Amino acid sequence: MSTCATASRQLTEPLAGTAATARTWLLIEQPGPWGADALTASHLDPAAGRALDAAAAGTGVRIALIRRPGRHADCHEPTTQQVFVAHTAPGRSWIRTTLLTDPAELLELDLAALGAGEHAGLWEAYDGDPLALVCTNGKRDRCCALLGRPLAAELTAAGGTEIWEVTHIGGHRFAPTLVVLPYGYAYGRATAHAVKEALEAARHGRVVTRNCRGRSAWDRPGQAAELAVRALTGEEDADALDVTATEGAAPRWTVTVAHADGRAWTVLVEQGAAEPPRPESCGKALGTPARMDVVAIAVAA
Repeated sequence: MSTCATASRQLTEPLAGTAATARTWLLIEQPGPWGADALTASHLDPAAGRALDAAAAGTGVRIALIRRPGRHADCHEPTTQQVFVAHTAPGRSWIRTTLLTDPAELLELDLAALGAGEHAGLWEAYDGDPLALVCTNGKRDRCCALLGRPLAAELTAAGGTEIWEVTHIGGHRFAPTLVVLPYGYAYGRATAHAVKEALEAARHGRVVTRNCRGRSAWDRPGQAAELAVRALTGEEDADALDVTATEGAAPRWTVTVAHADGRAWTVLVEQGAAEPPRPESCGKALGTPARMDVVAIAVAA
């Protein structure tokens, strides 16, 4: 039986404009198995998971569980759990981190402020390698486990120090898929070689656009528009471009993408349907997922 990732790849479904939208990521280390809704179906206290999920609604913060690659069917509770919070807006991306003994302490966070990019000196500044979050949650979609876990293991074996498995970042059919922080660029149909290239670029403040799904700081039209401007200009600096305005509504938007040097472009994005029908996730009925098509780019007046 064909998987959703195989079907998407064979139909050459475009990747641009398919990343999850999250200006800020809150990542909680939680070893052990994960259920489909990992915040309430894992070794994390489900009451804390439900409360965190409710608190994050409307704040721009996306919460996910992470764990180190390798064996994970371990029922022993860790004594400490690493937590990261990462903001992805261009020009002010950052990562803060700490170790906790009780994740319920996270309920005290000002998630609205974190979603707006204000950390107020929270925890410790993280200055290590970029974080690579590879989606591996087979309870949500088998492609994530079948394709994501081997990728995470290969990257770790090759010396990747900040490779993490993550519960859910959307887009099962693009597996293996991952997010690179602090910039928040997501990738699909990833290979170990391509991920290493993307991580090396991120270390130097650059972005690789091959197989890029978009920057999570923006909604889907903005993601597609920014990648189109990068393709037009060859710009690699991760913080050189910003989406400063998005006007309109589905199925048509006008997006303004501004460069740090003062240039700007007006990008027309239209929502289409990916044909022919294909499964958006393994085991689901065939559908025609939305795609973001850039139909025009012009220098802004």
